[in-house]
Amino acid sequence: MLTIPATGIDPYSDASIADPYPVYRELRDLGPLSYLDAHEVFCAARYSEVTDALHQHDVFVSGEGVGLTDTLNKAQKGSSFTSDPPYHAHVRGLVARHLKPRTLVAIHEFVESWADRIVRELAEKGSFEAVRDFAQAFPIAVVPDLLGWPEDEGKERLLHWASAGFNAFGPFNDRTRAGLPHLQEMAGFLHRMSQPGNLRPGSWGAELVADARAGRIDEHLLPGLLGDFLAPSMDTSVSALSSMLWLLGTHPGQWRALKERPELIPSAFNEIIRVESPLRGFTRYVAADTELGGVPLARGSRVLLLFGSANRDERFWDSPEDFDVARPGAAQHVGFGHGIHACVGQALSRLEGQSLLAALVRRVGRIEVGEPRWRLHNTIRGIERMDVTFRA
Repeated sequence: MLTIPATGIDPYSDASIADPYPVYRELRDLGPLSYLDAHEVFCAARYSEVTDALHQHDVFVSGEGVGLTDTLNKAQKGSSFTSDPPYHAHVRGLVARHLKPRTLVAIHEFVESWADRIVRELAEKGSFEAVRDFAQAFPIAVVPDLLGWPEDEGKERLLHWASAGFNAFGPFNDRTRAGLPHLQEMAGFLHRMSQPGNLRPGSWGAELVADARAGRIDEHLLPGLLGDFLAPSMDTSVSALSSMLWLLGTHPGQWRALKERPELIPSAFNEIIRVESPLRGFTRYVAADTELGGVPLARGSRVLLLFGSANRDERFWDSPEDFDVARPGAAQHVGFGHGIHACVGQALSRLEGQSLLAALVRRVGRIEVGEPRWRLHNTIRGIERMDVTFRA
């Protein structure tokens, strides 16, 4: 059995969040696992250990929460994201029925038309701000409508709620504390939307409310399930779409390759998620004495699985720092997780991202980007602001 090196490295410090990749490499080089003194949790930063843990959902469980803080882990129980089988399969099925690739065929035209419209308008404008005008505009336009969001509710609040929700998966630091009022506001809204008649009839959200009334799910869990639609589909999408422009703008050769070979669009989207993973990572509770990477772990331990580090692990990927839209095997990234807890909305995210890539290929000649300002966020790796110019 291998021993576990303890380290003072803190992946949640401001410096680590602003420039995470050297920190990830240090953690990978320590061994299959390390112990983070700052947060009293074990850490898996290599691809092999992260994927192994994600596929052992009966040992590395999600039902005890997937964050770093016990209090917030208890508060977040009951969603499809923070539950275990057999309950997990039931509630995930209720959410996932609208988000499967075959089901999403019905909204392909709607999503593709939105993508084309946004890119056309920005191409005509020329210069714009990436996050506000491109990355946020699309999810705000699409997701609330699918959920059945009331017309008189301010959709911009979604972004604050989503950000606060993901911050709460990290340590109980100033970022988490600053988001607590937003979480309270979101909880109140979701409780209100859990009452029949408040979401548009026939919408995805209204169907969940009907399921609760019919006894297919516990009514007290309904707000969390409605939240499964809202927060994950917002902040992670904003991150991926802004990183899309950053990577294509800073790699003009890859952009030209994509324009010459539009059939690479699915591969390019996977590579964007791999290189700039929207999610830093989540924890898992160890439900039985086990080992990971040859390292013993006792029942009751908690392990931080760093998706963003696994996606750049040189032990698994060839030239992992390179952005390659034609990379073989790019779909093996863990940017959407893996196993039974893989992102339930990833098919919608792929539809959004690939529709926008297709519109960019059709309508934009060259993408020029300014220097990005990266967000300081516990869980999301994303750009806060970046100037962009589309050239004909």
